[in-house]
Amino acid sequence: MQTSSSDDPSYSQSSPPRGRRARWKGVYRGRWGVADSCSFSGVQSNPEEQTSGETKKENRVIVLYLDLSFLLLLELKKMSMTRGCLLCIKITMFIFNLIFWLGGCGILGVGVWLAVTQGKFATLSISFPSLSAASLFMVTGSVIMVVGFIGCLGAVTEHRCLLLTFFVVLLIIFLLEIISMVLFFTYNDNFHRYAQEDLKNGLSLYQTEGNLGLTNAWDIVQTEFRCCGVKNYTDWLEMRNSSLVPHSCCMEHSASCQSNPSTWWKDPCYEKVKRWVGSNISSVGIFGICILIVQVFGLIFSMLMYCQVLKAEKYYE
Repeated sequence: MQTSSSDDPSYSQSSPPRGRRARWKGVYRGRWGVADSCSFSGVQSNPEEQTSGETKKENRVIVLYLDLSFLLLLELKKMSMTRGCLLCIKITMFIFNLIFWLGGCGILGVGVWLAVTQGKFATLSISFPSLSAASLFMVTGSVIMVVGFIGCLGAVTEHRCLLLTFFVVLLIIFLLEIISMVLFFTYNDNFHRYAQEDLKNGLSLYQTEGNLGLTNAWDIVQTEFRCCGVKNYTDWLEMRNSSLVPHSCCMEHSASCQSNPSTWWKDPCYEKVKRWVGSNISSVGIFGICILIVQVFGLIFSMLMYCQVLKAEKYYE
C-alpha cells in the first residue's frame, strides 16, 4: 500500500526544501536589490551585516553634518566680510562728510562776517541785486552744511533713504556745476558782452537813494584796481549826463580832480578785473577741480555704502 506524503516523518509543512528557499531568496534579492539582512522566508541575517549597515548610515550622517557646517562657515565668512567692508566705507564716508560739513561752516562764517563788516556792500550788477559776495558765501556754506549733515547722518545710521537722498542732492549739484561750466565756455563772448552792458547800466544808480551798496562797490573796485568806468571813463559821463566822475577815479584827490580828465585813471575796470582773474586762473582752476573731485568721491562712497547696506539687509533676512 502506498504511503501518503503526510505520513512521512521527513515532511514538514513549515519548512520548504532548502533548494526552493534559496531560489526564492535569490530571486527576491536580485529583483529589488535587498541586502542579505532579510530573506523572503523571514529568517534573520548575520549580525555583522547589520552592524556594517548601521556604520554606513552613521558615516553618511557625519558627512552631511560636515557639509552643512562648511556651508555655514562660508556664509558666516561672507557676512563678516560684508560687515567689514560696510564698516570701512562707513568710517570713510563719515570723515569725508564731517570735513565737508566743517568746510560749509567756514564758508558760512565768512559770509556772515562779510555781511556784518561790509554793511551794505553789494553787487555791481543791477540785474542781480542780491548777488553779493556775502550772500554767495552764506548760500554756498548753507547748502554745503545741509548736504554734509545728511551724509554724516546717513553714514552713522546706515539709513538707505538718507544715503540715497545725499547721493541725489550731490549729483544734482554736480550736474549743475558741469552744465554751468559748459555753458560759460560755450557762450563766453556773449557772457562778457552782457556783463559789460549790465555793469554800464548800473553806473546810472551811483550815489542814488537806496543804492549805497552799489556805490561802495564801485568805489572799492576803482580804488583797488586803479581804473575808471566799465570800458572807459567816458561811461560815467554818458550814463550820468554829467562832466564829473566819482572821486575814486582820481589818481590824486583834490577839490577839482572830479572835473579834470588829466587826473583820472584811464584803464577800463572790466579789462583789469578780467586780467586779474586770468592771472589767478590756475588757482581758481585747481580749487574748482578739487571741489569736483571731492563731490565725485562723495557720490562713490554714498553709493557703495548704499549697496553694502542693502546687501547686509538681504543677508540678515
